[in-house]
Amino acid sequence: MSLTTLFIDMNAYFASVEQQERPELRYRPVVVVPVMTDSTCCIAASYEAKRYGIKTGTQVGQARRMCPELRLVEARPDLYVRYHHAIIAVVESCIHVQAIHSIDEMSCRLMGVEKEPKQAIEIAHRIKEVLRREIGEHVRCSIGLGPNRILAKVAGDMKKPDGLVVIGREELPQRLYGLELTDLPGIGPRMRERLGGHGIDTVRELCALSEEQLRNIWHSVLGGQWWHWLRGYDLPDAPTHRRTVGHSHVLPPKLRNREDARAVLIRLIHRAAARLRNLHYWAKQMMVYVRFLPQGSWTARADLNLCQDTLTMVEVFSMLWRRCPRGTPLQVGVTLFDLVAKANATLPLFEGERNRVKLAQTMDRLNARFGAQTVYLGSVHEVLDDAPVRIAFTNIPRFDPTEL
Repeated sequence: MSLTTLFIDMNAYFASVEQQERPELRYRPVVVVPVMTDSTCCIAASYEAKRYGIKTGTQVGQARRMCPELRLVEARPDLYVRYHHAIIAVVESCIHVQAIHSIDEMSCRLMGVEKEPKQAIEIAHRIKEVLRREIGEHVRCSIGLGPNRILAKVAGDMKKPDGLVVIGREELPQRLYGLELTDLPGIGPRMRERLGGHGIDTVRELCALSEEQLRNIWHSVLGGQWWHWLRGYDLPDAPTHRRTVGHSHVLPPKLRNREDARAVLIRLIHRAAARLRNLHYWAKQMMVYVRFLPQGSWTARADLNLCQDTLTMVEVFSMLWRRCPRGTPLQVGVTLFDLVAKANATLPLFEGERNRVKLAQTMDRLNARFGAQTVYLGSVHEVLDDAPVRIAFTNIPRFDPTEL
């Protein structure tokens, strides 16, 4: 049996970090929330809370009813990012991290003798041991070993928390028959419904299909890739193209007015533009939205031509904002879309536009060197602490290692 991939999934990551940091939360049902209000949703739940049926996305008010002794903790994104980078350093001391898939998932390529099950399992145990010693015993992970990344991730999900599961190619596809279709990464409710429309309700039935049948169901070559993945073949990852960059924020009560909602939106645009530059993309369009209390919403979009600088985006937003109706804003958000990779972008011809891009890049460098809020637009000064960084699971913010 030859393995290719070791997949690491941090268990109940945000909640376990809080339990590691705060001893009074250990062994207790805990949920992490974006803001301390019953109207929001849980963004993480400890395993003690999961036993009550609470999970990510459960409304806080409902979670309280499910578990009266539930402890709520307001999210601390900077802390989770620092732990994330510390965890990567620990794993790197055992084996090279090939890819970071999210703030709580990463995969490692097995090379040479590492592909042998005995060696791979020893590496997995070593990672767990060093994590307990260097990070803390309450920050646990499940590790999957498999013949490709998809099946290594499936293996990691089979036993939580603190699991270690191996799927060998010679066991396939029979080893997968006991799984639900949605246990396979990438098969969500919509894909599950599409498969059901073709009479496919079990993993056994999925595995029985031909490569051509899978391509027809997926309407793309991805179906053919699934045929190979389910049989343990190790295919190279297809290149990806990001579709959007965006941020949203639920306003605390003190900011639920038109002036502060506008300031928070400008800050979100500032952050979205910085992320766009960091990812080496340009945006052609921008959309902003406001959700009101007790109901109703407003959405507006505008062409940006081909834009990467913050000032231009804020100017476009200011024109859109004039059309925003009156009301009590509850949530605001911005999305940059119709993205173009740097390699395919025609850069600005006019000196003024080029200077704006240079100014934005200079701000990025200063913030990366001296701290995230060293340079910012003056119009967001009053709300800097009220729209904190939210972690997009597939885009982990940078940090200063000296702060660990």
